[in-house]
Amino acid sequence: MTTGKRPLSPHLQIYRPQITSVLSILHRITGFALSIGVAALVLWLTALSVGGDFLSKLHCFFSTLLGNIALLGFLFCFVYHFFNGLRHLFWDAGIGLEISSVYKSGWVLIVATGLVTMGIWWYTGGF
Repeated sequence: MTTGKRPLSPHLQIYRPQITSVLSILHRITGFALSIGVAALVLWLTALSVGGDFLSKLHCFFSTLLGNIALLGFLFCFVYHFFNGLRHLFWDAGIGLEISSVYKSGWVLIVATGLVTMGIWWYTGGF
């Protein structure tokens, strides 16, 4: 048994966030958000099949600012998760594993996600 002061294990308060860690955490968060979004999609499909008052109320909610923000957030999560999944497929094939390529593809991921999300939102007439 040692009596000296032992160093702490590395944790989030010691490490400075890097693009690789932030994108990894964001991938997990968007995956969880997508599972909630799929539940909302099933709810909408159920309302669509039933029709009537419930569908009308659901449509009214998604027409509000809060509903539009939820839809935009779901779209962002979908696009980000899709592009990051493609990035991981390239890595699985052994492509782009050099640290400089990882950082470049991370920035491309961020820009592409923003552009594609806004492009889809604009094309579909969001807000």
